[in-house]
Amino acid sequence: MNFKGLIILFIVTIFGVSLKAQEPVAPTFPKMGKLDTIRVASTNDNGVMIPWMQLQEVNIFAARIWKSPAEQVAFNRLRYNVLKVMPYALFAKRRYEQLEQDISRTPEKKDQKKLVKQCDNEIKDMFNREIKDLTITQGQILTKLIDREVGRTTYDIVKQTKGGFAAFSYQIVARVVGHNLKSTYDPNQDRDIESIIRTSGFYQ
Repeated sequence: MNFKGLIILFIVTIFGVSLKAQEPVAPTFPKMGKLDTIRVASTNDNGVMIPWMQLQEVNIFAARIWKSPAEQVAFNRLRYNVLKVMPYALFAKRRYEQLEQDISRTPEKKDQKKLVKQCDNEIKDMFNREIKDLTITQGQILTKLIDREVGRTTYDIVKQTKGGFAAFSYQIVARVVGHNLKSTYDPNQDRDIESIIRTSGFYQ
């Protein structure tokens, strides 16, 4: 056999081995036990099916050491205010998401305006019954939490649903009483608020 024939034989041999290596391997499933009744996801790891299931996130917080009694009092006051307004922020999130879904399914502009007005009336009703009694500090926290939950500032929500002039007017009134509808939420800057929310049980 000449040199050229050896090269061809070598290539054919390598190619044959490659084809053999690429042949699919039948997956091997673990043996079922008598009490194995829960269906879970699995991953094929070189022919061996490995079962797995996603666990809920677990947050671990160390016991906080206070620098002074005044600092602890301030944190407890912040916790009270956050827990006071958090339900309103969650309501705004659910209501705004519902409004977006309703508008996306409503092609007529006239009907969309009716949906916006209905949502506006519900929020005004809640304001007249409950939110109007919030302190300035609680109102400031609420605007931050709305940005946290909805992903948009209160100013942006008003601007989208009622127009730029309404948002500008609301902002002027808010600034007079010490609020800012453009307040945003920063988990790092507002880490005490974030810690309170994560340990409060709102998302369990």
